[in-house]
Amino acid sequence: MDTYTAIINREGDIFVALCPETGTVSQGKNIENAIENLKEATELYLEEFPLPHQSRSLITTFEVAPVVSQ
Repeated sequence: MDTYTAIINREGDIFVALCPETGTVSQGKNIENAIENLKEATELYLEEFPLPHQSRSLITTFEVAPVVSQ
């Protein structure tokens, strides 16, 4: 079993989930539902377009100073 990344964003009253390794996107009424739908979409995608085995992505965050208008 391979491990993929899910990036979740809230858009209004739904959650949108993106898998950056495959480009698949799905949505749901809550985070769990969005991930479940993304898993299904990704599995269907991989049936058609299998990916070679890859190492897991590194996900981190960083801060950027706000731009001050003059």
